[in-house]
Amino acid sequence: MAKAKIIGTGLYVPGAAIANSELWQLIGAEFDQGKLEEKLGIFRRHNATLRGLKEFTTDFATEAAKAAIARAGIDPMQVSLFIVGTDTPQYLSPGSAVVVQGRLQGGQMLTGCFDVNASCAGFTTSLDIAAKMIACDANLKYAVVVGVYNMPAFVRPGDAFGHAIFADGAGAVVLQRTDDRDNSGYLAGQLMADGTQWDFIGLYAGGSKFPITHERLDRGEYGLQNLKPLPGDRNVKLWPNVAKQLVAKAGLRIEDVDHILFSQINRSVIEEVMNLLALPLQRTTTVMDRYGYTGSGSVPMALHHAVENGKIKEGDTVMLIASGAGFFVGANLFRY
Repeated sequence: MAKAKIIGTGLYVPGAAIANSELWQLIGAEFDQGKLEEKLGIFRRHNATLRGLKEFTTDFATEAAKAAIARAGIDPMQVSLFIVGTDTPQYLSPGSAVVVQGRLQGGQMLTGCFDVNASCAGFTTSLDIAAKMIACDANLKYAVVVGVYNMPAFVRPGDAFGHAIFADGAGAVVLQRTDDRDNSGYLAGQLMADGTQWDFIGLYAGGSKFPITHERLDRGEYGLQNLKPLPGDRNVKLWPNVAKQLVAKAGLRIEDVDHILFSQINRSVIEEVMNLLALPLQRTTTVMDRYGYTGSGSVPMALHHAVENGKIKEGDTVMLIASGAGFFVGANLFRY
């Protein structure tokens, strides 16, 4: 039976890192630096807007995809599918994935391209889709899945919280079609949603219901908007159950998971979840200390670091869990 396996990972962030001490000066607003560092674990981030760089969503996604393709050792022309998971697209239309395809393949190809907007679960949702497409299509040998975030481009001036938390970045993987003789490969995925929570936080202006107008801009009703406070304990309650459901789906136990990665928004929450799962902290990787929160890019960026640093090795069972506004949840289980 055919399945998909990860054969390359990549990462991209724009410009020089911005430490918390410099951020104060750049945004001209104060934030709780102690809480940011001690609880959330964020010490620096990359932000193209604040660095004055003309780089955006598809630029980040293209560079991460190029890096993953290079590590996979394949020609970009061999890729038959590009999926970009993001809720901060460069354009409402056309989608980001087709722009990435055009840059990497240079023209018309029999290549599938589409974006997935599942907020911060965009990458994990896209990975689940791509793995299942590869398993069903014998002509689909290689796919590139990118998670990318450009939320700083939507943060309004004076929003200290938004500037302190959200950052730019992209992570990508290359998937290859293989068969059961290969020990590596995708084992299972799990998606979850609760659309009654659509009106907590998001980018509400610019779509068909709330087009951008001078009046809306004057009222500050654009960009990232926090309409309701998010439940502080949601992921603590959510992630352990998702993890247990996913391993059960694959006929495994939670202790069989060699490495587990989560949305990189709060280090203390990740530590609490690992404790609830009775897994040692050595079985997770956190990267928010150097990258801030990069939304749908955060999980593949953490995956890249774990692979590059030897924390994930060939044959390891790996789990990814991401959740975001809306709310969406996506989880993946695979053998690396």
